[in-house]
Amino acid sequence: MKRRKFLRLAAVAPVAAAALNPMNLAQGQIPPNRPPQGGRPRGGFPMRDQGPVVYVPTGPGIHVRFLGTGAADWFGPAENGELRRHASILADGKVLFDFTPSAADMVPEGANVEVVFFTHSHSDHYDPKATLELGVKRVYLGETWLERAQRDFMRASEQTGKPVPEIIPLKFGQSVEEHGIKVTPLPANHASNVASELTLIYLLEKDSTRLLYATDTAGLTAIALGLAGVGQFSRERKFLTGIIMEANMAPGYQPDQRMFAHSSVDLVESTVKILTQTRKYVPVEGQKVYLTHLSKSEYGPQVEVDRIIPEPLKAAYDGLEVVFR
Repeated sequence: MKRRKFLRLAAVAPVAAAALNPMNLAQGQIPPNRPPQGGRPRGGFPMRDQGPVVYVPTGPGIHVRFLGTGAADWFGPAENGELRRHASILADGKVLFDFTPSAADMVPEGANVEVVFFTHSHSDHYDPKATLELGVKRVYLGETWLERAQRDFMRASEQTGKPVPEIIPLKFGQSVEEHGIKVTPLPANHASNVASELTLIYLLEKDSTRLLYATDTAGLTAIALGLAGVGQFSRERKFLTGIIMEANMAPGYQPDQRMFAHSSVDLVESTVKILTQTRKYVPVEGQKVYLTHLSKSEYGPQVEVDRIIPEPLKAAYDGLEVVFR
């Protein structure tokens, strides 16, 4: 080999090795988009000939307890005796995402929950009185409905005798940290009863774990994906390691007006497929995509739901505990 060519190769090799080092990928970063000789990146996505991306967790992950997995039409037990409380999760036993009285009995005994992030103001996600009775001291929600929330919690404080919590407004992409979890609000494709309210989904990050909690939303918006660093033209070139997403409608449902505000199993399946193919979703081996906010009118008992949900999707159920790496 000629000396000049050898020196060029020697200079490039360490850079290539560093880019493909699994420890770099453990921070949610994917290798640079290097096209084959004479080629060019297409749409900002990695090329197919780069080989598999290896995800190596660097921490214990985020422990999630599903307090509720049902949609708004769950007002009581189904005919089969099963019950889905309104959609809510508890992360690492400390940080709540949405909360109503229906999920109060699912909070672990002795848990000292002081923080809640609300996605929006619909009554199946948001209940100030129940939140105060739980002992929450800090409330995060979208800045577009701050004044309404302040009035609601003042009223709830008068009813319960509990102090008004600190209410912290959030902008899209404005990250905050609670109990070691970095939480970033992202825009949802949903709407409340107030036209000016902008609804949210959330990105949870801890160590190498990047978990997306997406309910209620009709698919994922381009802006949300961009803010999470996994958009088509994102420069950060990150990926998700876990996904919890609503699937209000069952597989093969006949489209109706819900499609403008909610996701179906078919839509979630397509979303996960695209994110996987484009290396925007890189889970550890065996990790499922968990479905929540399931409609009472669309789904039967859990055993039947498990039979109709395609891999790698899995319907969550109340009380389910999962560690996302």
